[in-house]
Amino acid sequence: MFTNKNPKPLLKVFTAAIIFFAGFFSAIETPAADTIRVLLLDNKNSKLPQKNERVEKLGNGKGSALLSGMKYSGVLEVWKGDNGLYVINELPFEEYIKGVVAAEVGSSWDIEALKAQAVVARTYALIQKQAGGNNKIAYHLTSSVLHQVYKGGNVHENISRAVSETQREVLTYEGKPIIAYYHSTSGGITEDPVEVFGKSYPYLKPVSTNCEISPFYLWEKRFSLQDLEKAANVKALEEIAIDSFTVSNRVRNLKFMAAGKEYVIPAKDLRKNIGWDKLPSTFITGLRKDNDTFIFEGKGYGHGVGMCQWSALQMAKAGKNYKEILATFYPNTIIELYENR
Repeated sequence: MFTNKNPKPLLKVFTAAIIFFAGFFSAIETPAADTIRVLLLDNKNSKLPQKNERVEKLGNGKGSALLSGMKYSGVLEVWKGDNGLYVINELPFEEYIKGVVAAEVGSSWDIEALKAQAVVARTYALIQKQAGGNNKIAYHLTSSVLHQVYKGGNVHENISRAVSETQREVLTYEGKPIIAYYHSTSGGITEDPVEVFGKSYPYLKPVSTNCEISPFYLWEKRFSLQDLEKAANVKALEEIAIDSFTVSNRVRNLKFMAAGKEYVIPAKDLRKNIGWDKLPSTFITGLRKDNDTFIFEGKGYGHGVGMCQWSALQMAKAGKNYKEILATFYPNTIIELYENR
């Protein structure tokens, strides 16, 4: 991310390097009410505006843009902060849902699984939008796994169909949109949200699943002594053991023996620190040491709460429709149409 005290040279470098579109700083009309604002992030640019960071809007434009190799359409804004530049894509709400479905699951998936994904993505996004977003630069969510992955560009006709045939449908409980958490692969059972997010919901309880078709159903990962010491913030690591389990039999805490002392490390913190993609889940089923390497065996990918995407696909292949899939993972919820706002 570029930083510079002089915004004009900074903007010139920024636009030349990663973003191109006609009339970038031309005046634009006020967007329609049914839009959403997404802070664009990728693996190279993952910084968020900080609470006390000074930010100023450099400009905006309407059209198409190329950012980090991905094409985005709609209104784009560039903001300059103390820690770099931030780009926000404002676009029609339903077009955003197409971009989420395209990024989260494959276009070749069964249509009922795509529809289920469209409804949960829409529900999740609506909650984030209603929350008001970040006050600094007024975005509702990011394009990364911090919220839900979103990519621009044209989408496959199957995805457009899934979004169109579920247009404006969201999951509700007692008349309000739910917190529609979802993840890649459960490993056989979903997790209680209190174990991950510290809060319970009547429509999110552990559910037995079948997701053996997932490439992440079983895994084995190796970590060096140094990587684990850094992730757990300990020195002279000797051994690691499982300390306690969650209600779904995932690992809640790990016990690190280091320099003659014992440290209890929450498994979700270890996963965050070492990398969500490097340690796929906290569903750890085996743990052993081989010289200066620790070998983790486990199941699943993601936090485990809510809909398991690969289970949804397996259910769709077995003939379940999207409403049946959603009812399995979010019991006692109702599908309703959200109002444009």
